[in-house]
Amino acid sequence: MIICFFLLIVPARRESPGFASAPTGPSGDGYHEEAEFNHYRARGKDWTMRHAVYAGSFDPITNGHLWMIENGSRLFETLTVAIGANPDKKYLFTLAERMEMIAAAAAPFTNVKVSSFENLFLVNYARRIGASFILRGIRNEQDYGYERGMRYVNAELNPEILTVFLMPPREYAEISSSFVKGLVGPEGWQEITKVYVPSAVHAKLLSQFWSKP
Repeated sequence: MIICFFLLIVPARRESPGFASAPTGPSGDGYHEEAEFNHYRARGKDWTMRHAVYAGSFDPITNGHLWMIENGSRLFETLTVAIGANPDKKYLFTLAERMEMIAAAAAPFTNVKVSSFENLFLVNYARRIGASFILRGIRNEQDYGYERGMRYVNAELNPEILTVFLMPPREYAEISSSFVKGLVGPEGWQEITKVYVPSAVHAKLLSQFWSKP
């Protein structure tokens, strides 16, 4: 299987040290890809130990998330799947339950770790755990607009950490945690949800929301 991905490197809105003399790119904003890569090379950036972080709420993890994890594990030597905990947000599953479901779904991938963080920007969490890459998925135009903006913010906070985007295949493009949760309840939901989530998540949904006759 061929993985379709792209590495998006865009200029931070604030000039980073070492880029003042970068030649002007096609957009006239002073950015040039070669200059940025030379900047990393000059700093001796070592990417031989490729460690990426893939973050989300995963409430619950879906087959779309699992596709990202599987292919992220192929691209990177270490992939940390991290749950961003927000104490002010209401979740369907507890943090412990979500971590347990991710661990079960990602069990076949031996280079995947499961973790969580709170009250940190993702890029700062990545730096804390020694990750040089942030892995993100783009399903549609709305995702792209949001992720592009976040990439700018992350670059301003830490230009050393790059964002890698994966574009999932068509069958996963419309799957989200909210979509799955919206299917629970009506008659026949037990079979319908089975298509969209890993088996560990489906079992959890059944145990929590299905009252057997």
